[in-house]
Amino acid sequence: MTVENHKGGGLFVMKCGGSTLAALPDSFFDDLRELQRSGAQPVIVHGGGPAISGNLEKLGIESSFVNGLRVTTEEVLDVVEMTLAGSINKAIVRRIQGSGGQALGLSGVDGRLITARLVANSSEVGLVGEVTGVNAEIVRGVLAMGYIPVIAPIGVDAGGQRYNINADTAAGAVASFTGSPQMIVVTDVPGIMRTLDGRKTVLPSVTVGQIEDLIENGEIYGGMIPKVRAAIDCIQGNVSEVVIVDGKEPRVLSRVLQGEELGTRIIRS
Repeated sequence: MTVENHKGGGLFVMKCGGSTLAALPDSFFDDLRELQRSGAQPVIVHGGGPAISGNLEKLGIESSFVNGLRVTTEEVLDVVEMTLAGSINKAIVRRIQGSGGQALGLSGVDGRLITARLVANSSEVGLVGEVTGVNAEIVRGVLAMGYIPVIAPIGVDAGGQRYNINADTAAGAVASFTGSPQMIVVTDVPGIMRTLDGRKTVLPSVTVGQIEDLIENGEIYGGMIPKVRAAIDCIQGNVSEVVIVDGKEPRVLSRVLQGEELGTRIIRS
C-alpha cells in the first residue's frame, strides 16, 4: 500500500480504548508496523476508562459519572493522568515496538500538545476539559522522525491546569487539527448492527441523523449506544467520516485504508 491509497494523504488517526487495545491480537500490531513501513503515518489516541476505575477503587477514591463524563477532582485527575499517560500509554508503546514498529508515547500536556478549557457544565463534572487546540506541529514532527505518536487525552491550559478529556473528543480534535478527514475507531464489535429479515447485519454506512433514529427505535441498544455516540463525537472540524471496525478482523487497518467496505462508516449527512 502506498501513501496515496487512502484519503488522509498518509496520515490517519485511530482511536482505541485501553482495554480494547490490550485484547487485540499480535497480528493487529503487525499490520500497523507494515503500514508504518510502507509510508502511512498512523496517529493513535487512546482511552482507558476501566483501568482508571480499577485504580481509583484500589486507592479507595470514589468516582461517579454525569452523562458519560467522569466527575474529576484534582485527586481523581492524579489517578487519571497516572493511568492514561503512564501504564496504558507505555503498554501500547511496548506492544507496537514488540511487533517491530516505532512508537513514542505522549500526553496532551507534553509541549502543550492538547490545549483545553473547562467544559460548560464543569460545576457538575469538575476538571473535565474541552479541546481548544492541538499542536499539529508536534504530531507531524514525531511522524517525521519515524515514530507513531501514541497520545493520552490529558489537556492543559496556559496556566498549567490539567484537564481530563474524553478520548473520543480528543481523537476527533487531533484528526481535525492534523487535517485527517477520516477517523478509525477500533472496537470489539464488527460495526453498527441492525436486524434485517430476522438476522443481525452490519450497516455499511449510516449518517449521524440515522443513528439517532436507530437508537430511538431500539435497533441500537445497550452497550452499543455509548460506542456510537462516542464515534459521533469524533466528527468535528475537518473530520467528515468515522469508521467503526472490529480490531480482531485480519489486517483491518490496511483494508479500511485501501477503501474496502468493512465495519460501519458514519458520515455527517
